[in-house]
Amino acid sequence: MFFEIVGHADYEQDFDTALLDNDQDTEEKKSAASDLVKGLIANEVKSAGADPLELDYVIQLASDHTLSDKDIAALQESLAKEFTTGRVKTFKVVTGDGPASKVIATKTGIPIVVLWLVLGAVFFTLRMCFINFRGFKHAIMVTAGKFDNHDDDEDDGQISHFQALTAALSATVGLGNIAGVAIAVSVGGPGATFWMVVAGLLGMTSKFTECTLGQKYREVRQDGKIMGGAMYYLSKGLGEMGLGCLGQFLAILFACLCVFASFGGGNAFQVNQSLNAVSESVPFLADNRWIYGLVMTGLVAVVILGGITRIAATAEKIVPFMCGVYVLACLWILGSNAAAIPGAVGMIVQDAFTPQAGYGALLGVLVQGFRRAAFSNEAGVGSAAIAHSAAKTEYPVREGIVALLEPFIDTVVVCTMTALVIVITGAYDGNANPQYAELIASNNGAGLTSKAMGEEISWFPFVLSVAVFMFAYSTMISWSYYGERCWVYLFGDRSSLAYRIIFLNFVFLGSIMSATNVLDLSDLMILGMAFPNILGVALLSGKVKRDLDEYWAKLKNGEFTQAAPTMEGAGDE
Repeated sequence: MFFEIVGHADYEQDFDTALLDNDQDTEEKKSAASDLVKGLIANEVKSAGADPLELDYVIQLASDHTLSDKDIAALQESLAKEFTTGRVKTFKVVTGDGPASKVIATKTGIPIVVLWLVLGAVFFTLRMCFINFRGFKHAIMVTAGKFDNHDDDEDDGQISHFQALTAALSATVGLGNIAGVAIAVSVGGPGATFWMVVAGLLGMTSKFTECTLGQKYREVRQDGKIMGGAMYYLSKGLGEMGLGCLGQFLAILFACLCVFASFGGGNAFQVNQSLNAVSESVPFLADNRWIYGLVMTGLVAVVILGGITRIAATAEKIVPFMCGVYVLACLWILGSNAAAIPGAVGMIVQDAFTPQAGYGALLGVLVQGFRRAAFSNEAGVGSAAIAHSAAKTEYPVREGIVALLEPFIDTVVVCTMTALVIVITGAYDGNANPQYAELIASNNGAGLTSKAMGEEISWFPFVLSVAVFMFAYSTMISWSYYGERCWVYLFGDRSSLAYRIIFLNFVFLGSIMSATNVLDLSDLMILGMAFPNILGVALLSGKVKRDLDEYWAKLKNGEFTQAAPTMEGAGDE
């Protein structure tokens, strides 16, 4: 009898244990389980995969006999005790080998950054009187260009509302929507989808608040270039409140985290993961990774050397297309299984409050949903405020209202589409559908989504490879802009070219290096951006509320002139 710990790519270890010998009583079983778990923590089992928000590891229990209820109960109890305050936050125990495997225990802790993001989202939603709902229709109208005045040259900015939206979306709609959601549902059960949607709806207000501040405190240079983002509203906004030292500290901390995050999570990780997916359809690249790296470096260079205008122009074409292709594929599958949709929705809602025993307690399901949404749409992280600060508009609140569409599109639409497909096809349940068991046990989210959709659309794995490439590409070009703005904030305008060269080097390196440790650190930096950002945004939320009330009163009084809606014109504002 042994437990195999499947985690870090370079870390696999077997732990012998007498836990399940039939002649042991329950107390001895508990003791054996406790010693086992303590041993795991002592050996510093690392995160499975590149996303630190997924399972910390999977315990694969190889067994030649069936586990008794007492065996399972003893193991669950011991694991729950040890992991309540341990470094390792999540685990999954699987019994049996291959297709016969079955999840018997899960445990999810609450990452402090997830709690921070969720509390911030709830606070902003209440403070702004649910602008995420009452401002939704207006956001669509603004994005469609209904309030654009193309004859007015007084508005500062470099890009349109629509371009700002797509530029920010291109940094958030990515691999997490495909792989991360599949893992969240397979770990947390169908109920994780419900909480993912709730978190997405709450995150809309976080995005509104931070992007309004990004516009309010941006700087317009003499050459017309816009400098904005969290580092500016943290330093200038808090300075106005007499908290200048705190503001400067938070701004510098945010900028440093963002720069390093752009090299790793916003760059090398994207190249590395997209190459792994593309090589499934083009095996030649698996042994010639450097070719992919050179091609991707050239494609990224063409765009980022042109600055935000070219980045936005590229993003406004790529994002709608790739989202459209992916959503259409999901709709095709859902349409083909229309009769199963009501049952799937019912299962999602029911499991959200009464999760199946095999997938953990209510807390585990809730956290899986919230964590996937929070780290998919980046609401509260502060990154999107950099893109939205460059938009042409007279009213900062108006751009904030446009920004609240991002979590809706990213999480409520795209992520939910993936989750529904996973639930309807049964891909989340390796016991009932053994063809998915190995993918679930190894946390291969992209493979799980590809296989689930491939069962319905034979050619979809190839389409998914293309989508993954485009998701990664658009994410990189947007994160290059985020990182560069923060780099310039720290080192000045003349250093801009140096940043771009470093960024392009990381594009190539991402294709050839084993970057697990670097990527974990980079992801932590992306998430770490939320700490200084939400603290500052909460302190400045009163200013946003006053601006929102003033803007909304003018809107209700009909003081804003509407132009003829044209998406084409929105790009020429």
